[in-house]
Amino acid sequence: MTPSIIRRRFSLLRAINLSIAVLLVLALAGVYWYVWRALPQTSGEISAPVSGAATIVRDTEGVPHITAGSWEDAVFLQGYATAQDRMWQMDAIRRLAAGELAEVVGPRAMALDQESRRLRLPQIAEAQERRLTAEARAVFGAYARGVNYFLETHRDKLAVEFRVLRYEPRPWRLRDTLLIGLHMTRTLTTSWQEELRKLHMLAGGDREKVAYLYPARTGTEIAPGSNAWAVSGAHTASGKAMLANDPHMEYSLPSTWYMVHLKAGDLDVAGASLPGVPAVIIGHNRNIAWGMTNLEFDMQDLYREQVDAQSGRYAHKGQVEQARVERNVVRVKGQKAVEAVTLGTRHGPLFASDGNVSYSLQTLVAGSSGDLDFAFLALNRARNWVEFNTALERFPGPPQNFVYADGEGNIGYHVAGQVPVRAAGCGGDVPTDGVMGACDWMGVIPYAELPQVFNPASGIIVSANQNPFPADYKYPVAGVFAPPYRAKQIRDRLTAGKKWTAERMAELQKDVYSPFLDSVGKAVVKAWEKKPGRDAGSVEAVAELRKWNGQMEKGLAAPMVAALVYAEMRRAVAERAAPGMGAEYAARAASPVLERLLRERPPGWFADWDAWVVEMLGKALVVGVKVQGSSVARWDYGQYVELEIKHPVLGQLPFVGGYFNVGPVAMGGADSTVKQFSGGLGPSYRMVVDFGDVEGALAGVTVGQSGHFLSRHYRDQFEGYVNGAGVRMQFGRVEAEGTLVVRN
Repeated sequence: MTPSIIRRRFSLLRAINLSIAVLLVLALAGVYWYVWRALPQTSGEISAPVSGAATIVRDTEGVPHITAGSWEDAVFLQGYATAQDRMWQMDAIRRLAAGELAEVVGPRAMALDQESRRLRLPQIAEAQERRLTAEARAVFGAYARGVNYFLETHRDKLAVEFRVLRYEPRPWRLRDTLLIGLHMTRTLTTSWQEELRKLHMLAGGDREKVAYLYPARTGTEIAPGSNAWAVSGAHTASGKAMLANDPHMEYSLPSTWYMVHLKAGDLDVAGASLPGVPAVIIGHNRNIAWGMTNLEFDMQDLYREQVDAQSGRYAHKGQVEQARVERNVVRVKGQKAVEAVTLGTRHGPLFASDGNVSYSLQTLVAGSSGDLDFAFLALNRARNWVEFNTALERFPGPPQNFVYADGEGNIGYHVAGQVPVRAAGCGGDVPTDGVMGACDWMGVIPYAELPQVFNPASGIIVSANQNPFPADYKYPVAGVFAPPYRAKQIRDRLTAGKKWTAERMAELQKDVYSPFLDSVGKAVVKAWEKKPGRDAGSVEAVAELRKWNGQMEKGLAAPMVAALVYAEMRRAVAERAAPGMGAEYAARAASPVLERLLRERPPGWFADWDAWVVEMLGKALVVGVKVQGSSVARWDYGQYVELEIKHPVLGQLPFVGGYFNVGPVAMGGADSTVKQFSGGLGPSYRMVVDFGDVEGALAGVTVGQSGHFLSRHYRDQFEGYVNGAGVRMQFGRVEAEGTLVVRN
């Protein structure tokens, strides 16, 4: 090789290395400029429009502890701190509720925007803003000013999602906080699809069998009644009352909840807040603690309407009325705007159609009138049961089960929110006639008459979305209440155990025993022993089920067998009731209904129940083999129900998107276990408060506090979440990771 060739190759290598170095420098510069600079300032000093000096102390979990001279300043700084960590999440949710998401992400969000527009969420938020009480307006205003102060001072340092999508957020408005609340209401109260599913099954099947699949009540509710429970000091090691809560919601990245501690005057409260909403929603102060579960009352009804599409006129109680016409323009990134026209009757917007039939959708949110209050700041300050109820009476919904404990040893439970009163015979479980008006709603149930209990003799209160209404309740009850399995398991364990501590309560929150799927497994074994199969798969599956104890734990094969058998059974009984509609049946009552069928084996369903059960096992094995192979003993339930939480924007990036997601990880639990896990839904926040040691309270979100992927708090809580280990909810003793001094 000649010297000239060597020199040319050396020059080429040097040029390549130089190019790589330049690209690396540019990449690092881009990461710094667009990503690193967006990380929040958590120490040092800033100036802000507050009435006096204040501090934001971030603890070792990234939780802001805000100390201010007034509640207005504390809420202002809550808005500021939340925007520091979660501004893109806040903006995305308000856009989702307002039907403005396609404007920044493109056509893939069109269906979501159209649903928000059909529900009239933007118009409802605007109307609610006009109805805010002076106190609510002041609270929302303080929070909005904090968010907007962050935006004003950080326009060039916003989260990378804004850069990727190439837009800037507009200022925060009072109605944006209301939109966040409306989105949560929609998430917790959507039931209209189930009404149509049941209608389809009734139309195409055996009405008696369909009615069996949709019982009005299971008959096994535990009163009073996602999980929340409280126990008196008679059951705890400290001799003081204790409360635990783990609300179940869809997984999201960042986490649904944002932990915060607010301290100003008589306000000293810590717990979980909703990004975009002021105050603490679930938490404790020095005197009381409270948790929430969804009531699951039916808050939506579909009405069959007679509407002239040309004129917009419709009939109601013998009169002709004019439908409200609303035209909305949905902007779509990269495409022409789409005009959406919505007709609205007195019941609500025309929301769905089925052939030639049009249905309007009534929700209590849309029909609310009068002043709109905000209960949570008063709730954050409450010191006892009386003040707790005084605050909750102002809670406008969605209706929730509130579970309570206090430092004096009291425990309590009260449903709060606006619950509609239906006429007798109007169950709301299928679309009803809107022309005659016989099933129009008749107001709301007074707060004092909603289910409640204070210091029960048992010293135990459990709420797990089960039906809390007594059989002789004076108002008609309609809802998609959860089966009783979780509530019963919690109560049984609390009753059997003694000297409960916060750590043992956290263990109970991750209980994965399923009494229902345990019964399915036993039914399979019993049927197979009567009509044994010869294939190796069924022999292996039955062997796994025989030694199983009903724990829906990862690493085991039997839970997967039982879950697959249940899915096949549910589809088969629905097919038997309404041929061709097996996939339609997904009611929450399905598990207790199937358990009853297996126990009672009524005539007219299947000629040979044992043969049918063995047949379902065979079908389940076919599905399982496709997923995890032919060796049933090697199946892993945890891999079958693994959890992966994907970032809605960064997770979509080519080549590097997986870095921003969390998981996948093997999970345990089922929809019938205390640790509820079903697809994309599970415990969204965990909290345990022992009034024997408030400083030892445990809490944690699913992933982490921060929405910035370069923050060490982006996913630092995920491992503990999966393992069920809570972190200390720092309150009086705060381990400071950074202190930001705020001066006026």
